[in-house]
Amino acid sequence: MSRLRQTIARRMVESLQTAAQLTTVIEVDVTRVAALRARSKDAFAAAHGTRLTFLPFFVKAATEALRYHPKINATIDGAQVTYFDHEHIGIAVDTPRGLLVPVIKDAGAKTLAGIAESINDLAARTRESKVGPDELSGSTFTITNTGSGGALFDTPVLNMPETAIMGVGTIVKRPMVVKGADGADAIAIRSMVYLSLSYDHRLVDGADASRYLMDVKRRLEEGDFEADLAL
Repeated sequence: MSRLRQTIARRMVESLQTAAQLTTVIEVDVTRVAALRARSKDAFAAAHGTRLTFLPFFVKAATEALRYHPKINATIDGAQVTYFDHEHIGIAVDTPRGLLVPVIKDAGAKTLAGIAESINDLAARTRESKVGPDELSGSTFTITNTGSGGALFDTPVLNMPETAIMGVGTIVKRPMVVKGADGADAIAIRSMVYLSLSYDHRLVDGADASRYLMDVKRRLEEGDFEADLAL
């Protein structure tokens, strides 16, 4: 094993040996987000000089929800719990050397454009081994985009000492039952994604995880990100 792989291996085993880890999965209709991105991505790139992928929408929704669910943005030290008053979001990045997690500092204070720029910049520099140690530490919550490799969902291992990590699956179009204009059930093609939340059951219960995920789901399904694009 390389030194980095040894470090990853040690941290993963320590995580599983320390925390009582459980994963909750929900399904989200992101049809409105997909439509907004499709019609806005060119103007967004021209206005902000960076690509608009799907990930910034998930990071934005997840970060906003953290403010209302402090257990998800916390850390445990023995019997003591620290609840953070900021949102430093770790973004898992697959590199030729192994998995690294650069951090978007104060993501809660950033616009969607700022989040998109941070993701693209950090991911590129991480793959090129151009990030500093301070950019790879200090996260309070982590998001891993496992869908980039085609996975529907997974059960991510906690990035200790955090209490939760959210996995974003691949977005697929599927026939779904929806309410028609007359209120009757109808079949429609919708863009669907699974979100998984692994959490430390020492502090976070299943009901806490479900409430958090449902807030993220509502934000994404509303698709009300027009103002956040700053176009």
